[in-house]
Amino acid sequence: MSGTQAIQTVTDPAALPEARTTGTGTGTATSTGTGTGTATGTGTATATRRPAVKPDTGARTEAAAGVITDARARIDDLDGRIIGLVQERMAVSAVIQRERIGSGGRRVNLSREMEVLEHYRGQLGRPGTALAMTLLELCRGRI
Repeated sequence: MSGTQAIQTVTDPAALPEARTTGTGTGTATSTGTGTGTATGTGTATATRRPAVKPDTGARTEAAAGVITDARARIDDLDGRIIGLVQERMAVSAVIQRERIGSGGRRVNLSREMEVLEHYRGQLGRPGTALAMTLLELCRGRI
């Protein structure tokens, strides 16, 4: 093993994740082991100020970050309940399809689907129609 170590110059402050302050300095490092070597260098590191709040909330204050975090937890709970309800709707729809087909009927009842689409549009506006279409596709498959 050679006794000389390569010195790497870093000019991009972002490449120094441990940098927390701005400054310059010189230093000497000596290493012993299988081989020996000495490295000397100078450098400048510039820290990027980071917000004190969690960056994933987008908030600029601790109070706002707390409200957002709590509200997101509630949304996660609601999403879990919505998914559970969609799965329950899929199971009920499967029973209806099985009975309809078993009695000689068609798999899909288009007039009933139009009622569902109108109900969602009436309650949620135009995006409600898209949501209802997604639910219908989940429950009966693509037609």
